[in-house]
Amino acid sequence: MNLSTQIIRNVRFTEKTSLLTDNLNKYTFEVAPHANKIEIRKAIEELFGKKVVSVNTSHHHGKARRKRTAAAGRTSDWKKAVVTIAAGEKLELA
Repeated sequence: MNLSTQIIRNVRFTEKTSLLTDNLNKYTFEVAPHANKIEIRKAIEELFGKKVVSVNTSHHHGKARRKRTAAAGRTSDWKKAVVTIAAGEKLELA
């Protein structure tokens, strides 16, 4: 994986992530499933120009979904990265 835009797919905004951002300077991103921590760190530093202190990742498995019919579906699996930025710096996401 080379391109930063292919590694960082989306920003995750929830109540919990907003608390992490405000209190601990941590930002949450949806990333490519096969991206490792080093690639994620380089992509964030390249896209935003900020110093990354640490990267924590986790895999989230998709949920089974059903409609009123017998046809069953499934949401996609995805990978989450929680990125800690150096003290005193902020990312402009919105």
